[in-house]
Amino acid sequence: MAYAVIGGPSSKALAKKIAKKLGANYVDTKTHVFPDGEVKITLDQVPRGSKIVVVNSIQPPVDSNLIQTCVLLSKARLYSQHVLAVIPYLGYLRQDIEFLPGEVVTSALVAKLLKSAGASKVIVADAHSTIALAYFEIPVRNVSAVPKIAKFFKKMALNAPLVVAPDLFWANTADEFARLLGTTSTALNKQRDRKTGKIRIIPSKKTNLLHRDIILLDDMISTGTSMIKAAKYLQSQNCGRIYAACTHGILVSGAEKKIRDAGIKKIVSTNTILNKTSSIDVSDVIADAIGCW
Repeated sequence: MAYAVIGGPSSKALAKKIAKKLGANYVDTKTHVFPDGEVKITLDQVPRGSKIVVVNSIQPPVDSNLIQTCVLLSKARLYSQHVLAVIPYLGYLRQDIEFLPGEVVTSALVAKLLKSAGASKVIVADAHSTIALAYFEIPVRNVSAVPKIAKFFKKMALNAPLVVAPDLFWANTADEFARLLGTTSTALNKQRDRKTGKIRIIPSKKTNLLHRDIILLDDMISTGTSMIKAAKYLQSQNCGRIYAACTHGILVSGAEKKIRDAGIKKIVSTNTILNKTSSIDVSDVIADAIGCW
């Protein structure tokens, strides 16, 4: 058997789907938390495969999942020289440059940690920063869930849909998404104060939104602040229904309720992070990337 797939604590369901699509041996993991917070991870069997795939999203609690990912990579390396780290959501990629004096570029350290732990290659989904990916000294493949999200919305009865990126960062992706839907896109100019974290929205161009259904598209939704700010602006322009779509539904600090309370009809995310909004399975996209590597 070519592959063995180890399911990390944060991504077991996704890992099982990936293993099934690869026809690979699935290796489950068990965790034990000591009173002081230390976590011990145990594999339930010896991985059988010339290549070992470790699947674990570095999602909240981010530090804990980062350490657990590294632990699993180090164990996998004992069985194979070919260890592929599948990290569907790779935390810390927002910290890709020194925005303010004294800030640590943590994404560069994470890249070193994953390599040192035993990863020979890495696969991520819709990485927040290509700058951060450049810090890796091992091959990295960034796969996209955008076509699958577009396919999901294509089945819905939407009125003259408009794809909106909440900031200029994902403007090109929103344009690609719109082409897949056969519609148009625009982007808002989100400006965040680096010291206070406060956000304000400035429209990048004038667009007629009257009664048009909106798909707010981003790579991740964390606290939901950007989505809520964008929704308020769009509602002021008399748009139709608003949907929030992302690859990674982090949804911390009561974000899901806050987003719904802001008038957004539905939140759609993938199973890179499993929660109530995970309507889209990306195991086939990841399995294809593994098989091509």
